[in-house]
Amino acid sequence: MRITTRGGYGDCQSIGCVADLNRPSPKELRVMDGANVVACKSACEAFGKPDYCCTGVFNKPETCPPTNYSRIFKGACPKAYSYAYDDASSTFTCANANYSIILCPR
Repeated sequence: MRITTRGGYGDCQSIGCVADLNRPSPKELRVMDGANVVACKSACEAFGKPDYCCTGVFNKPETCPPTNYSRIFKGACPKAYSYAYDDASSTFTCANANYSIILCPR
């Protein structure tokens, strides 16, 4: 998917990801349909632990850094939000723009 902007002001960027995220998905995060990987769970969903979910004592950026799991997806899609506090590289503010959402860009 890709999101593009026309017009507007601020940090107006074209963002998205065209990587196949099922391929690099670690075995413990895979959602399978028979022999096929059809999706990947987040580490939070897969394990339900506070350190992966950024909850409890891990509920702020200082105590909830990226994990090895989120780094896999960040590497594939650098501008995509990959964990709870991924604001620095994945939050963009664009006002008064027209947005286009493109599914399956190539």
